[in-house]
Amino acid sequence: MTIPESSIAEPIRLDFRPLHLSDEQFYQLCIANPEQPLELTAQGVLIIMSPVGGESGNCELELGTDLTIWNRSTGLGKVFSSSTIFRLPLGSRRARCARSLRDRPMSPGSNSPAGMH
Repeated sequence: MTIPESSIAEPIRLDFRPLHLSDEQFYQLCIANPEQPLELTAQGVLIIMSPVGGESGNCELELGTDLTIWNRSTGLGKVFSSSTIFRLPLGSRRARCARSLRDRPMSPGSNSPAGMH
């Protein structure tokens, strides 16, 4: 049985600006709380994401499958799951719905997985 979309809570936002979390500290926070998807805005607001419901989870997997099939046929790069954290150009560390990256060197801070070892 899946959870109805209407019963899923909005994400919780906590102001972590005074702490100035480094990539490593944010990574350690994520490791210490594996059951809770976390994101961090460029302004230092920690977002505790709520789980997806059945309909969203199904759409997420369908999209990821289509992206993987497309990527395998083109051989253009790598596909990441929707729970992969990326450092975005303005400094936030967020999970994207789906992501494909070309196989090429990336400069620091470019849409690369953030702080994930």
